[in-house]
Amino acid sequence: MSNGQWYPPEWPDRIRALARGELTVASPKRAATVMLLRDTAGGPAVHMLRRRASMAFAGGAYAYPGGGVDPRDDDHQVGWAGPSLDEWARRLGVDAASAQAIVCAAVRETYEEAGVLLAGPTAGTVVGDTTGDDWEADRRALVARELSFADFLQRRSLVLRSDLLGAWARWITPEFEPKRYDTWFFVAALPNGQRTRNASTEADRTVWISPAEAAAGYDKGELLMMPPTISTLRTLQPYATAAEALAGAADQDMTPVLAQARLEGDELVLSWPGHDEFTKRIEGTSRTKSPDGTASTHDTEITDGTGSAGSTESTGGTA
Repeated sequence: MSNGQWYPPEWPDRIRALARGELTVASPKRAATVMLLRDTAGGPAVHMLRRRASMAFAGGAYAYPGGGVDPRDDDHQVGWAGPSLDEWARRLGVDAASAQAIVCAAVRETYEEAGVLLAGPTAGTVVGDTTGDDWEADRRALVARELSFADFLQRRSLVLRSDLLGAWARWITPEFEPKRYDTWFFVAALPNGQRTRNASTEADRTVWISPAEAAAGYDKGELLMMPPTISTLRTLQPYATAAEALAGAADQDMTPVLAQARLEGDELVLSWPGHDEFTKRIEGTSRTKSPDGTASTHDTEITDGTGSAGSTESTGGTA
C-alpha cells in the first residue's frame, strides 16, 4: 500500500457480486461526525481518535468523533441557538426535522466520544468543564440510549449551540458495503474551559494533530484512514485558525460523495467522483469453473492507479 488508505480485502468480491445482482443494497443510516479544532502556535490542530484494531469496520484507522442519528432527535424539539432549522435544512440538503436530528447527532456524539459539549445556558454562552461525576453519569446514559439528547438538554436547561458548527462535507458509504451511512461532516472549535478525553469504547487512543501532519502520516503509509477522513483533512490545511476554518465552512461543497465501480475489460475500477487520489484499479478475473467442475478463484491485485500494489489476494467466494 503506497499510502494509508483503508481498503478491505473483501471489496472486490462484493463489488462483483453487486454487479451480478447477488447483493441487496442496504439503505444508508444518517450519521454525523465533527472535526474538532483548537488553535496552537503552529496553526489549528484537529482531534482524532484511532479505532481499536479489534473493530470489524476500519480497525486501526484514524477518524473523528461521530456516530449515527438517534431517531428520537427527529421527534422532540430541542433547545436551539444559531441558524434556524430551515437554514440548516437547506445547507444539509434535508428537511427541517432531519436537519435537527443530524446536528443533534454531531453535538451528542462529540460529547459521548470526546467529552466536549457544544451547548450552553443561553444563546451566547457555552458550558465549561464537563468532567464531573454528574456529567459523566449523563454521558453514559446518552451512550446507552437511556437518555435522549433532547431530555438531557432540557434537564440541564441548555440550548444546543448550532452556530458553533459548520457543515463541511457529506459522504455516503458505497453501495456494496453491508453497513452503510450517509454521513455529514462538521467543523467546530474547542470551547474555552473544556478539554477532550478518550471517552469512546471504540478508540484505543486520541491525538491532537495538525491537518498537515496527519495528511503527511497518511501519505507515508503511517496513519490509516478512510477516504472521507483524509479528504477533509486536506481541505482543512489552508486555514490558519479554528475561527477561519469555521468561517470557511459556508464555502464547502455539500454534494454527497458516493463511490462508483465500473469494469474496464478484466479490470475493476473503483473511484470517488471528484477525488481522483482514491481511485483503485483491481486486476484479476471473476470466479470460474475448474475442469473438474468445482469453483476456483484467481488472485486479485489492487493498485492505486500508479502501479503501487495494495491488498494482493481475493477472499474467494464471489470473486
